[in-house]
Formats: sequence, C-alpha cells, structure tokens
Amino acid sequence: MSKQGGMNRITTSVVREMKAKGEKITMLTAYDYPTAALLDEAGIDIILVGDSLGMAVLGYDNTLPVTMDDMIHHTKAVARATKRAMVIGDMPFMSYQASVDQAVANAGRFLQEAWAHGVKLEGGREVAEAIHRIATAGIPVMGHLGLTPQSVHQFGGYKVQGKEKSAAERIQEDAKILEDAGAFSLVLECVPSGLAKQITGALKIPTIGIGAGKDCDGQVLVVHDILGLFDKFIPKFVKKYANLGPQITEAVKKYIEEVRSSDFPGPEHSY
Repeated sequence: MSKQGGMNRITTSVVREMKAKGEKITMLTAYDYPTAALLDEAGIDIILVGDSLGMAVLGYDNTLPVTMDDMIHHTKAVARATKRAMVIGDMPFMSYQASVDQAVANAGRFLQEAWAHGVKLEGGREVAEAIHRIATAGIPVMGHLGLTPQSVHQFGGYKVQGKEKSAAERIQEDAKILEDAGAFSLVLECVPSGLAKQITGALKIPTIGIGAGKDCDGQVLVVHDILGLFDKFIPKFVKKYANLGPQITEAVKKYIEEVRSSDFPGPEHSY
C-alpha cells in the first residue's frame, strides 16, 4: 500500500489481494468533504464519487445531466478528505462515448485536476477499447455492467438485467472482455445473484455488487440511501443503517422554534 498522510492507502493491488484472500471489499459513494472524511475515518476501502450525484445532491431525475465539471468539482472535495480510501471518479454521460481520445483525456482530468486514484465507466464490449487505452495511459479503470444508469432510456427504466439466458451470456462475455481490456475491478448492478456468483468465480479481478447478491467480492451503495437521507426512490437492494432525514428535520424545527421564542442564543452562546 502506498503511504499518504501517514496511513496505508488502498490501491488496485490491495483490492486484488483482498479478492485472492477472500476478504470483502467495501465501497460507498460520497460527494463532499465532510461525508468523505467520515467514511474514510470509519475505514471504508473505496469511495466512489458517483454520477448518482445528479439525483442524490443536485436534484436531477437521473444521472444524464451531470457534467465533467460537476464531477471534477465534487471529486476534488472528496479527494481532499481521504487518507486511506481509494477515490474513484465516475465518468459522466458523454464524457467517453463519443471517442476513445476524448475518453482518455477526460479520465486524465480526474487524476490530474481532481486527485482521484481511478475512474469508473459504464458499458461492455463497446467501451473495451476506451478502457484499454485509459488503462494503458496508467489510469486505473473500474468497469460497470448490468443496469447501467446512463442507459436508462435504452433499458426503458431501472430494471434487473441478465434474466434471460442470452442477456446473461452477454454480460458474462462482457465481464471477461473488460478484464482483458485492463479493468482492475467491475461493478455488477441489478443482476441475478446466481449470474453475479458465476462472473465473480470466473474473473481474476474483483467484482463489486449493488443489487447483485452476496457472492460478489465487495458491495457498494449510495451513502444517502444507507443513512436515510434520500426517500424519493428506495431500490430493493438498499438497506438503511440510519434514518437521519427525520432527525435533521426535527433538529431544524427545534432551531426555528428556539430562535422565534428567543431561547437561542442563550447567555452561553453570547459574548
């Protein structure tokens, strides 16, 4: 592990070793400095600055309006907060689809401008050349198969992928293609757990599941979902570990009440 800020930094070789030893990899999203600092302190292995930023933080209906500048801005904040976790920047819609050269240039921005340690991009064989070129440029790449939210309109909504035999086979083939192209790990989203288990067993690189069962090498969720901060839409695969939304609302109501009744600030808050 490389040292930074006096702590051992999680690297691509560390996550590969974790798979080899059968140690589960933990990953969560973060989009700002204070959240990333808390996740890092808690001991999370990987922080994904996801394009889920669009829904979780920016108030969009899906991930499509998120820009490279949005992603760089938020990834920078997260990178400044982390000492141990690997920081992965999510390549937003149309930042890698138009050309391989554009894909490499944008991936480079994540490392150069935002201090990320790698990038993630969605898709199978159609992005294999981009993954190969990005990895060859020395930039670690995480793949993403199954339900790829940037293709939501093509899929006709957020649905489980790989249920039919032909679709499952294509996902399996794509997983191998991405490994061969140079991806260091692979997110499997919303695929049947049996399929995820098969893929995980067939690959040398780690798989990280989200709605893909317990046999993946690791798991990822959106931090706002596990903390109960986002109630607009809760997928089946989410487990709430806290319910902070109502607590925040209550705290703010109390503050409003005390300001209006002149109970706050008291003498102890005054100079």
